[in-house]
Amino acid sequence: MTIDIKHHGAVTGVTGSCHELVVGNSGILVDCGLFQGEEAGNGATASDLSIDFPIDHIRALVVTHVHIDHVGRIPYLLAAGFEGPIICSEPSAIMLPEILEDALKIGFTRNRSLIERVLGLIRARLVPVPYEQWHSVFDDDGGSLSVRLQRAGHILGSAYVECEAESDGEFERLVFSGDLGAPHAPLLPAPQPPERADRVVIESTYGDRDHESRENRRYRLKSVLEHALADGGTVLIPAFSIGRTQELLYEIESLIAEFGKGSDPSGSDPTTTEIWNTLEIVVDSPLAATFTRIYRDLKPFWDAEATELVSQGRHPLSFEQLTVINSHDDHLNAVDYLAKSHRPCVVLAGSGMCAGGRVVNYLKAMLADQRNDVLFVGYQAKGTPGRDILTYGPRGGWVELDGERYDIRAQVHQVGGYSAHAGQSDLVRFVTGIELPPSEIRIVHGDASAKESLKSQLHSVGLKGIMIPGLA
Repeated sequence: MTIDIKHHGAVTGVTGSCHELVVGNSGILVDCGLFQGEEAGNGATASDLSIDFPIDHIRALVVTHVHIDHVGRIPYLLAAGFEGPIICSEPSAIMLPEILEDALKIGFTRNRSLIERVLGLIRARLVPVPYEQWHSVFDDDGGSLSVRLQRAGHILGSAYVECEAESDGEFERLVFSGDLGAPHAPLLPAPQPPERADRVVIESTYGDRDHESRENRRYRLKSVLEHALADGGTVLIPAFSIGRTQELLYEIESLIAEFGKGSDPSGSDPTTTEIWNTLEIVVDSPLAATFTRIYRDLKPFWDAEATELVSQGRHPLSFEQLTVINSHDDHLNAVDYLAKSHRPCVVLAGSGMCAGGRVVNYLKAMLADQRNDVLFVGYQAKGTPGRDILTYGPRGGWVELDGERYDIRAQVHQVGGYSAHAGQSDLVRFVTGIELPPSEIRIVHGDASAKESLKSQLHSVGLKGIMIPGLA
């Protein structure tokens, strides 16, 4: 076969996304991400993140979005000798250097000049491509390949990738889903299926379940926050800097507008109204603050609902009760103050799976106090502290943070509807929405049970040619 697909990550789990499309003697990579949690041993470890597959024939890297499990190994790809362009959407081109600067500082080097050299190289390679526009990657005697990016609705700038390939008279349209977003998520338009695809590589993070409706999750968020804040505790939300933080700010601002000072006093509980009027929202993450600013600057990529709020004078990502903490000293002071005070507060801090970042200091200081609450709003990979807190917290267990055990007496909640990933029904709709059904569907980026469940659902609607790479 002169047109083929190979997988270099996100095969045995949900991280390390990296897929190769071979067209004749050339090829491209779709994403080049870090492995995380228990999966950090599958192709890359903390001490060895080298690229362990041939890249001499790779003509370009196409980035679906800038989450670290999709882009974190780009510096190692450059170190391995990759010299091609990095193709991505226009918002992703703005955000990619920011996320990689943070990743380089944490896991590569603190040498500022070296970081700047790497970032300069990345910026020079970036090729921003507008959505819905075909871009030629190569066209020579060995074959041709063009790609087109379509909105994926996962985070700002996210895309799924359509590939038009030709080699030795063989023509194919291939689609790589990247990470698809859930419909009706705030801020971003929902993904629409491609018009056609011969082969599809699709994610399955939530291939075994559906999310709550937006209305349900919004009121569940309201209920959790009001209950948690009534006793003067802190609600700690581990959140990824890109996407989840901005969606939560959007939803919290809407709750304040509805149940706080903007509500009808005659129909409101005065205690509830007071909670929302005095509630302080803290974003304690320089990276999240940076991406929130970028989100604000890129309003043309927002959906109609969010744009309408702005036209009404609302500021869903910049409102009166929002405080942003940048400096490390201010961070440490906030941890100490909130651990001792009884002031209601919601803190959004990275990282989303509690595997590092400022959220760890909050957890160390607050997990043992039953006044506090931990609210998870996203997927927690196996082997991460977040998964352990979610699993053992309700049983009064403990979690290991930086080599020490911490008892979990804080209440632990999960509102799954805030995942930035499509649910099972959304994934099925995406594939069945393709007018000409694909002859092959490859399921990646999910736990084994999620992939098997999605495969079963796709079979049940009459689709064929479904395979799970890496599974016997």
